[in-house]
Amino acid sequence: MSTVTNKKNPPEEPKGFLDSFFHLTELGTNVRTEILAGVTTFVTMAYILFVNPNILADAGMPVNATFAATAIAAAIGTLIMGLYANYPIALAPGMGLNAFFTYSVVLGMGLSWQTALGAVFISGFVFFLMTVTKVREWIMDGVPTVLRISIGVGIGLFIAFIGLQNGGLVVNDNATLVKLGDMKSASALVTVFGLIVTGFFMARKIKGGLLIGILITTLFSMLMGYSPMPTGLSSFVSFSNPFAAIAPVAFQLDIWGALSYGLISILFAFTFVDLFDNIGTLLGVSRKAGLLDENGNLPRAGKALMADSVGTMFGATMGTPTVTSYIESAAGVSEGGKSGLTAVSVAVLFVVSLIFAPLVGLIPGTATAPVLILVGVLMMSEVTQINFEDFTDAFPAFMTIVMMPLTYSIAQGLAFGFMSFTIIKLITGKHKENNPVTYILTILFIVHFILGA
Repeated sequence: MSTVTNKKNPPEEPKGFLDSFFHLTELGTNVRTEILAGVTTFVTMAYILFVNPNILADAGMPVNATFAATAIAAAIGTLIMGLYANYPIALAPGMGLNAFFTYSVVLGMGLSWQTALGAVFISGFVFFLMTVTKVREWIMDGVPTVLRISIGVGIGLFIAFIGLQNGGLVVNDNATLVKLGDMKSASALVTVFGLIVTGFFMARKIKGGLLIGILITTLFSMLMGYSPMPTGLSSFVSFSNPFAAIAPVAFQLDIWGALSYGLISILFAFTFVDLFDNIGTLLGVSRKAGLLDENGNLPRAGKALMADSVGTMFGATMGTPTVTSYIESAAGVSEGGKSGLTAVSVAVLFVVSLIFAPLVGLIPGTATAPVLILVGVLMMSEVTQINFEDFTDAFPAFMTIVMMPLTYSIAQGLAFGFMSFTIIKLITGKHKENNPVTYILTILFIVHFILGA
């Protein structure tokens, strides 16, 4: 009897440790795909290793130290996301938040960067308390379906806009704010070349197309003389001790100074902006990866939010501003990343970057710009799920989508989306579609704008 049963239902093949730990088979993925996705995400977001130190340098922080702090904080935050939450989402010091840290808090208010780091740590602790008490998870569950969809679309448009800027296709204009860049410039030519090559790989559904496109575009950029060719071993490997490099900024935060200064508005800004940047990114990227449940909610949301709160506290201790989920994670998701193994791969590469920092620097922003644009294309597909026949859905969806790139902020796009949703539903007699989350957040967003945070 048992023999017949075994023939009809043969025992499953034993799974490897990685497959079992990250539930790869259940998620419909494998080790190779996850690692490739991690490499793609890392290469796409590696610019933060160089942009963040340059911004923090204006706050008086040493570049070499903040480079190491950026890499270490990103590695730890991403590792927690991968091992604890099992999501393919990478974390690093947030763009926008680092600018607020430098130009508004340190230069604008005249605070020391040590005190500003103290404020970042406190905001991370606030995130931690909100996560433990499930307040942040409650907020995520209360986001209306139309806004969940719009968040992903808006992030896609935002990513594409960043790519167009990085590639020199869209530039600043004093009269019209933006205009077409010089299409004969080296940056534009490299970006267009990357779009054609990478677009071909994507159209042919070639695995690793985004990463292959980045590498080929980097080589093309070098051949054009737009980006430097490697000049020797020093172009690939740094022999400096990363732990010695981080010493000038590590454990320098002044928590008591931040508390005694009474930085209520600053703490509110750090907490507020990161809260919604992170929620927006988690929902948008997770939707693209197909990780939301049948109700559009994110399973294990508390664990994912815990990763960013602990990452922020750790990052402030190491010497860098708020650590948050990165929208560039969508690049890895587009390559098939679905589990925490993708995030772990990114974390490992951030650690490796401490040694191979010069090699990471060989990849110009114009080589990753085409990937950002094409990921934007992929994320825009969700717009078809929005019911534009219902104006009370169409209006908040539009405001969410359009305000993210135009204000250069996921959080501000969410603000306009929530406010327009709550108000339009209320005044048109559809108030039952609102819930405590939409009402409370709308009030908080209004307070946010009144305070000018």
